[in-house]
Amino acid sequence: MDILSDLPLASGIFLVLALLLALGFEFVNGFHDTANAVATVIYTNTLKPNYAVVWSGMWNLIGVLTSSGAVAFGIIALLPVELVVNAGSGAGFAMVFALLISAILWNVGTWYLGLPASSSHTLIGSILGVGLANSVASGAAFGEGVNWGKATEVFESLLISPIIGFVATALLFLGAKALIKNEALYRSPEGKTPPPLWIRGLLMLTCTGVSFAHGSNDGQKGMGLIMLILIGILPGVYALDLTVSQADFSKLYESSKASVAILDKKAPQKSTLQGKEIDTELSSFLKSGNADEKTFAALSIKNHAIADKLSGKTSFQDVSKEERKSLRTDIYLVDKAIDKLEKKGKLTDTAEKDLLVTYKKQLVKSTEFIPDYVKFAVAIALGLGTMIGWKRIVITVGEKIGKDHLTYAQGASAELVAMVTIGAADTLGLPVSTTHVLSSGIAGAMTANGSGIQKETVRNLIIAWVLTLPVCILLGAMTFSAGLFVVFNVLGLK
Repeated sequence: MDILSDLPLASGIFLVLALLLALGFEFVNGFHDTANAVATVIYTNTLKPNYAVVWSGMWNLIGVLTSSGAVAFGIIALLPVELVVNAGSGAGFAMVFALLISAILWNVGTWYLGLPASSSHTLIGSILGVGLANSVASGAAFGEGVNWGKATEVFESLLISPIIGFVATALLFLGAKALIKNEALYRSPEGKTPPPLWIRGLLMLTCTGVSFAHGSNDGQKGMGLIMLILIGILPGVYALDLTVSQADFSKLYESSKASVAILDKKAPQKSTLQGKEIDTELSSFLKSGNADEKTFAALSIKNHAIADKLSGKTSFQDVSKEERKSLRTDIYLVDKAIDKLEKKGKLTDTAEKDLLVTYKKQLVKSTEFIPDYVKFAVAIALGLGTMIGWKRIVITVGEKIGKDHLTYAQGASAELVAMVTIGAADTLGLPVSTTHVLSSGIAGAMTANGSGIQKETVRNLIIAWVLTLPVCILLGAMTFSAGLFVVFNVLGLK
């Protein structure tokens, strides 16, 4: 309880509410998205519904616990820089609540209608809405608060993944038909009779893979938001990874000193930048990507600050609690600035580039971490959601996409493609939609088999997919604006 001993009552209330909302988002995600993973095993009589959702929930849990965290911090990278570095401010609170409330509202609404919309699109739309509203509220140019480079990367993954689901599943199904001549694989289940043992094993394997991949990818979205909440409210504990070894800490300090010499050369001899002007200059660069002498001056000053704060210490635990938040801000801005310089081709000297990139990786390691208990909390919320609210989405996927009953081969093909696609996206740190990949995969398998698809259902799915981003952008902007009014004018926070 020492962690909470010095926490003001208002901040403690915000902490509890925000954490409950974040876990609520993952709970809804469980019964909204994970239902896709169990639809095929239920509709092919491979597993009874109660066993299927428990099995899927367990593998979602394992997927969350073994995840890397890359997707979690990829989501955070979409947020406005100034809100991320000031997550504990009134605007930071408004941002977190806006993201979670708007995402939960749309997810629950589409679940109620039985529409397998994307939780990834929902959250990302909310993030973009917050960014756009923040640019207006801060008096900046409209849209300046949005990380458009990262947003474009995410859009591409979300757009391409359902196309991959449809095409790859259709090709896999046709390939299986040409190579595997066992007719049992292409028949619909008869009554409640389970499939032959080997087919049952295949469908169990693909269900397991999709559930694991979903937990590993989607579970990280909640983890990223929870870490943002904890960092904002309890920076003394969560701003830096206090478990970094002394050896890694020493390497970070040596890299910071080596980087000082490189960045000083690129900065003007004298700089008039002071205080918040330094953060503003780097934030502006991260939004626009346009670097000049002032950018390198600000980066040099920040890097000096990091080296000074690390000097004479053997671990992050030696850094005072009061100083950890500012050190994290310095690290975050320097890390993102070096990353942007690399991507923009501003680092031309190979040796200097290699040293700075190594330094950037060390900086990332010190701030991008997720404690095991956060993973457990998200895993339990996701797993419980899977076991409770699965039925509406399962009926849509299993009965309403194709005109004919789902065959064993169609179910296995769709899930195998979904498993591989989501797993690959997780490795690359990209958030993709389990819903889109699997639903489009089912449609692809039905089309390849000549079974036909139910146009009304597919039309409703496409409408839900198309509307998710704009509706959630609007919801995110509206809830963030309302949140700003409440925290500044009602609660009097800064």
